[in-house]
Amino acid sequence: MGTCDSTMGLRNTLIVMALLLSVSTVPFSGAASLKSHAFFNETGELPCHFPNTQNLSLDELVIFWQDQNKLVLYELFKGQEKPNNVNPKYIGRTSFDQDSWTLRLHNVQIKDTGSYQCFIHHRRSQGLVSIHQMSSDLIVLANFSQPEIRLIANQTEKSNIINLTCSSIQGYPEPQRMYVSLNTTNSSSTYDAVMKKSQSNITELYNVSISVSFPIPPETNVTIFCALQLEPTKIILSQPYNIDAKSPVPSPPVPDHILWIAALLVTVVVSGMVFLTLKKRKKKQPGPSNECEIIKVEEKESEQTAKRVELQEPERSDEVQCDVNMSKTASDNKSATDF
Repeated sequence: MGTCDSTMGLRNTLIVMALLLSVSTVPFSGAASLKSHAFFNETGELPCHFPNTQNLSLDELVIFWQDQNKLVLYELFKGQEKPNNVNPKYIGRTSFDQDSWTLRLHNVQIKDTGSYQCFIHHRRSQGLVSIHQMSSDLIVLANFSQPEIRLIANQTEKSNIINLTCSSIQGYPEPQRMYVSLNTTNSSSTYDAVMKKSQSNITELYNVSISVSFPIPPETNVTIFCALQLEPTKIILSQPYNIDAKSPVPSPPVPDHILWIAALLVTVVVSGMVFLTLKKRKKKQPGPSNECEIIKVEEKESEQTAKRVELQEPERSDEVQCDVNMSKTASDNKSATDF
């Protein structure tokens, strides 16, 4: 019995190998390849779209899929799965949907991107006859993370220059562009930079980033976005990064000692101006001294004494006359005292 099973297994293997060799030289039946998309670590679908117009049962058919390198993903022989002919990289990763004639490939990786073919043969008395084959292209994608903005320590704060980085990770395929958009109430500006990228040797996923520097207007509110452009019409935006307008910087208070010094200087200047003004006025208004005024009053009171002096003394200047009168008055006062 064991020998019979071994013989049957070997026969099945030889049949599948013969089919692979035969279909590798047989052109596909005219239809263009279907494109299907799958996301990284999720499930992709490889359709076969068999019409089954003859309503054949699975017991009458041999069905299998192979990749672009002729490696078998799945085999169904007379209604029974045959993992012996399946390549180790696909074992445990596939499931067959009999209703839709679709093979599902689980835990899809970037390296699974490529072309796949399904083959269906009818088992007849004269042998296996190819009745259907189809090609499909599987495109594997990985969603990049939402771009993240990080502010770099600003070394040029006085000139209103902002430095930041924007990054996104774990995506595929390589994005087309990454840039920063600056928006104010009345304007919008775009800043491009060289996109730095790195690709994992294991997952083949990309990490990307840019570094940019640009001026920001301090007098208005600013909103910054980082944009990752995957396709011409597909863009992922970061969360908005908001910068509020700067408040006017108040003037620093004047120290008390400076105020005292300023007040003292003003006082000194004003006092000097007043002093100079009074001095000039005194020079412009000369007049007789108080003593001469007293002497003139006494001269009016004693006309006789004044006449006597005029007869005895020659004409003199006003200054001398004033002196004489002063001497005269002093003498008279002395005589009065002696009396």
